[in-house]
Amino acid sequence: MNIRSATRDDSHHWSRMRDCLWPESRSINTSEIENFFSNSSNYKRECFLIEDKGSPIGFIELNIRNHAEGSIHVEIPYVEGWYIDQEFRGKGLGRKLMAQAQAWATQHGFAELASDAEIDNGPSIMAHKKLGFKEKARIVCFLKELT
Repeated sequence: MNIRSATRDDSHHWSRMRDCLWPESRSINTSEIENFFSNSSNYKRECFLIEDKGSPIGFIELNIRNHAEGSIHVEIPYVEGWYIDQEFRGKGLGRKLMAQAQAWATQHGFAELASDAEIDNGPSIMAHKKLGFKEKARIVCFLKELT
């Protein structure tokens, strides 16, 4: 298994995995990846891929946010997306990706790493807790468009 930063050549694989993680966002996944590579993304600062036999099978996307529940820091690295293909789960690969994210955050001078999970995503919540994340809040978020 190899972990490395995503390149433009990985766009197809990355988009496929994003479609699996966020099927409701399929229409924007390709454009978000393009924005990442053109340095115009508001949501991603780094993406690491994990490979099996040279083919990407998982990713972790990182951003710097100006707020995370439970943190007092003005800027905090945030896991925006974390995914491993179904057939490779349970083998510690997600843990390896998270370790890479932690190393990246530390190298950039940060002392915390934040993340989230949907309130009904028990496997993700348990995975975070196993890796030492502490639950800070449970919320339901709302947005109303004003048109």
